Amino acid sequence: MESELRFRSELERGIRDGIPRGEFIPYYEKQVDLDTGELTGFEMLARWNNPTHGLLSPEIFIPIAEEIGLISELSESLIRHALSDAREWDPRLSLSVNISPLQLRDPWFAQKLLKLLVEANFPPHRLDIEITETCLHENIGVVRTLITSLKNQGIRISLDDFGTGYSSLAQLRTLPFDQIKIDRFFVSSLGTSSDSATIIEAISSLGKGMNLPITAEGIESQEVLTAIRKFGSFKGQGFLYGQPSDSDGVRSILAERSLLATIAEPDAAPSVDELPFRPVPRVASA
Repeated sequence: MESELRFRSELERGIRDGIPRGEFIPYYEKQVDLDTGELTGFEMLARWNNPTHGLLSPEIFIPIAEEIGLISELSESLIRHALSDAREWDPRLSLSVNISPLQLRDPWFAQKLLKLLVEANFPPHRLDIEITETCLHENIGVVRTLITSLKNQGIRISLDDFGTGYSSLAQLRTLPFDQIKIDRFFVSSLGTSSDSATIIEAISSLGKGMNLPITAEGIESQEVLTAIRKFGSFKGQGFLYGQPSDSDGVRSILAERSLLATIAEPDAAPSVDELPFRPVPRVASA
């Protein structure tokens, strides 16, 4: 226990010092159209390039950053870096970013995000914010206001880890999501679990009925890809398409495919003066 406490204390100090030092860096996982194999974008994944322990996964440091109140600062630094990277990509490629439930409690979150877009001159329609089902259960009123605010600026909103939380069909119908993402647990167990197949079939039917595109996470083998294609036309991501890469790796991949931006996108984002710098009203959870 003493050793664990020392390690925890070391990580806390490392996070506080590492954010301003730029030790936290974005990695990117490919997102692919399963019908054509075409690359459609990347999801940003957080990594910590710790000087002592090497490259650490988010499962280690994200919960601690949330507990010590640094998740917003950490997330904003990663998003700022990712937006800068994505400016070099072909304009057809999107950038997906996961948001912590704690960030959704910040009434200024939408304005902070829009300011980052302005700083990077990044077009809002290329950014996809992913919100987990857990957020809907905890803060449905606040989330509804936030989603509306972001969508009014052209940002896309996805419901992440669908099938693992507590969202009702009524919430899915009333909240203006642009797509839903099937949790990797159901996808990766295709072929070995009949329950997973039944759940994915139901989600596919729901997506078609509500005109919501679907992304399947956790495609890690050709067998899973073949199985998921039977349920409809999805986007997908997973280790079958390669391990997540840092910015240099992505740049090399895109250069090989002639998918690097050739010219800057003019006036892609609104100016600072155009942004409505007002906090999202606090709304009691339903």
